[in-house]
Parts: sequence; structure tokens; C-alpha cells
Amino acid sequence: MAETIPAGSTTDGAIQVGQPADARVSAPASYDVADFPVPHGREEEWRFTPLERLRGLHDGTAVADGGIKVEVTAPEGVTVETVGRDDARLGKAGKPVDRVAAQAYSSFEKASVVSIAKDTVLSEPVRISVHGEGGTAFGHQVVEVGAFAEAVVVIDHTGDATLAANVEYLIGDGAKLTVVSVQDWDRTAVHVAQHTALVGRDATFKSVVVTFGGDLVRLHPRVVYGAPGGEAELYGLYFTDNGQHQEHRLFIDHDTPHCRSNVAYKGALQGQDAHAVWIGDVLIRAAAEGTDTYELNRNLVLTDGARVDSVPNLEIETGEIVGAGHASATGRFEDEQLFYLMARGIPADEARRLVVRGFFAELVQQIGLPDVEERLLAKIEAELEASVA
Repeated sequence: MAETIPAGSTTDGAIQVGQPADARVSAPASYDVADFPVPHGREEEWRFTPLERLRGLHDGTAVADGGIKVEVTAPEGVTVETVGRDDARLGKAGKPVDRVAAQAYSSFEKASVVSIAKDTVLSEPVRISVHGEGGTAFGHQVVEVGAFAEAVVVIDHTGDATLAANVEYLIGDGAKLTVVSVQDWDRTAVHVAQHTALVGRDATFKSVVVTFGGDLVRLHPRVVYGAPGGEAELYGLYFTDNGQHQEHRLFIDHDTPHCRSNVAYKGALQGQDAHAVWIGDVLIRAAAEGTDTYELNRNLVLTDGARVDSVPNLEIETGEIVGAGHASATGRFEDEQLFYLMARGIPADEARRLVVRGFFAELVQQIGLPDVEERLLAKIEAELEASVA
């Protein structure tokens, strides 16, 4: 199935769902753009983002003059729909939490909805291709997995666009959903998106976010739990090159008892003015007894001129938990590792590639799809070869 989503603007027609305000943002979550002040860069949620490179997505000056082409390849048992703004499933996972997400929600005309019926176990992944065709566009996608169903979804972003979007994952009771989101944009693209997962009772959500391309990519994965027993695993890898800004801001809202979350993101940086930002927020509310959570961020700086900002945050409002922790570390490429490999006859360039591949290997293996894993490893190799050339 293929569709071109025009970049028009309409009024908000979504149903309203309750969601607590996030203390880490300057305004309560809302579908209405007017509820969010125009950011100036001094706000906590915007202080690392170069606003001038957002091309007006943050202040309302962006003109919707482009489009994105969405193609879905799905096995039997999957329903693919293009729906209007009045569809009840839109906004069900949660409200936008910043001005760009609210602008995207207010501006899209049609949404893509992929549904997996209850008790369905897919033998093949659902593949969603999102291709930028130039200009500015606003998008919305929903992946809905019925109770006790199991599915793998790959979302592949390519081409050139200035895109603001919301992506919702609705995981039914006892269901299992794995999502691999790949940002392989052209170097001129700008991509800002909020990903919100609503995890049902005893359901499992696994997210693997991979970011390579784009001039600026700013992603905001969020997890909320609809009932006890939910599990969420959020993995990510990014390779930030000359002049790129790649920002991943995670928030896991443990407001339900006996749920679990695990976060592991790794990044490599090289080149002048390469800038990676990772923010990991976990909130364990007073009602969330029996929570088990951990978050980890590791960064490998390959050259001078690159910058990393890594900020893990953990807030606990109850002492009745299984466990909670976080860790963050940023380091340079160690000469001792190179010397060890070179002493065994491995050339310097090859030794460097081996170390970086080993750094990412654990996360690449989480994908579980050989063709996607091979493609990403090849992309890492290409990035490293470009730095050597």
C-alpha cells in the first residue's frame, strides 16, 4: 500500500484522554498548540536543541509545502488503513508533550493505522517505509496490536524532508510488539517526532531506535502503562557525524504497580561539531509499587570536535520497588585497545572498525532481523571509512 500525505492543516478533532503533566516540561501535555509557549532555548526540554535549525517547526512559521510517501508491506493478518482525524484510535496513547508534537498533531490531514488482530502471531515483519519528498510535512502513525498478538514492525525513514510527526503504539493485554525505527535520512533532513507507547496488562514492548542520517533529528520516545505487569525495553544506537545534531529524549512513566523497564542507548561521534544529546527520564510514582527499572547510556567519541550531553534522571516517589538505577559514561577511543589489536597484526584502520563494531554489537543483535542488522553494520562501516578517507 502506498499513500502520499499532503502537508495541510486542519482543526483538532481528537478525543481527549487524561494524562498527568510531566514535571520535566514547561507546559502540561495537550493537543492544542496554543497551550505551549514558543521555546526560546532556555527551557529545560529545549536547552540542548539548536532552535534555528528546526526550520520553524517550533514557532509556527513552518509552511506545510511538502509531503511524505508512506508504503506498508504487511503479511496476512494485518490491516492497513488511511484514516481521518476523527478516528477514535488517534491520540489514544497520549497527548503531545511539546510544541512541535502539538503542531504536528494539529496539522496532519490523514493518519496511517496498522492493526494486528488479537491472537495473531506474525511470521514476517511489517515494514513501513516513510520517504521524504522535500519540503515541510506533518505526519501521524498508529500501530495497534490486539490482545495476545505478536508482531515485529520496521519503520524506515529515508529521503529529504522537514518532518514533524507523532507515532503511537497501542499494545493490548498480553501482546508482544517489537518496533525498529531507522532514521537514515539524507543529510539535509530535519526530523522531530514523539513516539508514545501505551503498554497493556502483562504486555511486552521492545523498541530499537537507530539514527544515522539527517541534519537534525530529535526523537522523544515515551512509555506509559495501562495496567500492571507491563514490560518495556528501549534500545538505541546513533552515529553522529560532522555537523549533525542527534537528540534522543526518553521518558518512562511508571504510574502503575508491578511494571518493568530497561533502557540501553549507545552512540559514537566523529567530526567537527558533531553533537549528540541523550536524556533519560524515569519517574516512579507513589502508586507504582513493585517497579523494576534501569537505564544506561554509553558514548564513544572518535575524534576531536565532537560533543556529547548525556543526562540520566531517576525520580522515585515510593520505597516499595524491586530495583531502580541508571548509568551514563562518555569516553574517547582508547589507544590501548588499538595497540592490543595492532600488536597481533591487525592494521590500525581495521582495528578501529573492530572496536566500534564490538561497541554496537549488543544493540544491533536486539533487532533480530538479519537483513536490517547487516544493513546497519554496513552503514557503520561506511561512516568509519569516510572518517579515515
